[in-house]
Amino acid sequence: MYASPEPRRYRGAIIGLGNVARQSHVPAYRLEPAASRLTLAAVCEPAPHTVPPVDVALVRNLFDLSELVGPLDFVDICTPTGTHLDLTLACLERGWHVLCEKPVATTRAEADYLRRAAARAGRVVMPCHQYRYNPAWRQMRAWLDAGTIGRWHLAELDVYRAHADRGNDKRPVPWRARAAAARGGVLLDHGTHLVYELLDLAGAPAAVRAWTGRLRHRDYDVEDSAHLLLEYPERLARIFLTWGGPRREAKVRFVGELGTIEWVGGILMLERGGITECFDYSAELDKTAYARWYADLFSDFAAALDGGTTAPLDDITAVADVLDAAYRSAASGGVATAPGGPPATPASAQSGKRRSRKEPVRKARVR
Repeated sequence: MYASPEPRRYRGAIIGLGNVARQSHVPAYRLEPAASRLTLAAVCEPAPHTVPPVDVALVRNLFDLSELVGPLDFVDICTPTGTHLDLTLACLERGWHVLCEKPVATTRAEADYLRRAAARAGRVVMPCHQYRYNPAWRQMRAWLDAGTIGRWHLAELDVYRAHADRGNDKRPVPWRARAAAARGGVLLDHGTHLVYELLDLAGAPAAVRAWTGRLRHRDYDVEDSAHLLLEYPERLARIFLTWGGPRREAKVRFVGELGTIEWVGGILMLERGGITECFDYSAELDKTAYARWYADLFSDFAAALDGGTTAPLDDITAVADVLDAAYRSAASGGVATAPGGPPATPASAQSGKRRSRKEPVRKARVR
C-alpha cells in the first residue's frame, strides 16, 4: 500500500501591513489548518519604521519581492479598498495567485475584467470573505439548511458602529471614510460581509432597494449609513448598517415557518414551538477570534490552488452585482436588479432604472 502524497505547500507574501494584516492574517498563517499548507515568506510595506512579524522578511517595493525572497506562489493583499483591483491585476501579471481583502470588484464590469485577467494568467483570485467561517454563522446556516425553523421568509441583519474603523490610521478622517481610498462607505466596508452571507443562503436577489447617506459624520465623504432590501420570491432580507450608532453591536434574525433564529450580544438563540435554546458565542465578537476564521479561509484558498478553480471569481462577481445594484438604487431612489437573480416582480421591474455598464472601472463614490 502506498502512502498518500503530502499536500503541496504554497509560499506567499502579504502586501500591506496594517491592522487587519497584523491582527488577523499573520497569526492565521500560524494556525491550523492553514499552517500546514501555506508559508508566509515576506510582507511588503513601504511605510517607514515598519517592524515586520518575527521570522518574516520585510520588502519595501512590490517589484522587489521575488528578487529578495525568492519564488512566490501567491500574494495576500491587505491594502485599502481603492487599491484592490489594480494590485490584483498587477500581481496576476507577475504570475502570482491572489488572495485579496474585500471587496475585490464593485461592479460586473470590474469582475468580468478581473476574470479575463485571471484566465490569461492561469491563476486563482480569491476574496477574503472570512465572516462565513464565524462559528456562530456556521451554526445558523446549518440550522437554516436543515430546515430547523422551516422555510425562512424574513432575514434582518443590523450592524452598528460609532465610527469607521481607524485601524492604525492616525489622520482625523481614517481611510475607510475617504472616497479616494475606500471607494465607498459602510456599505462597501461592512455591507460586503452581509451580502455574501445572504447570497450563500438565498442566491442572487430578484431586486435591490437601497438608501445611503451621512447621518452623523459630516467630515466623511462617503456614506456612514445604509439600508438595503433584497427581494426574493416570497422572501425578504433587510440589512441596516451605520457608523452613527452609540456603540459596537450586531443583530441577526431569521424568521421561519416553524420558529426563529437570533444572534444578539454574542448569544445565539433558537426558538421553536415556544421553547428557546441559547448558545454562547460571545467569544466570536472579539477581533482576536478573526484569526481562526482566516485560518479556515486560508486552508480553502490552498485547496483552490490545488484545483485551479474559478469558483472564487463567481463569489466576487455575485457580491459586486449586489453592491452595484444597491448603489444604483440609492442614487435613483428606485429599484435595481442584480444580474443572475430570479425574475423581478412586476412592481420592481417597473420602478427600477438601469445604468450603462460600459465603464470598466467605477470611480470613488461620494455620498
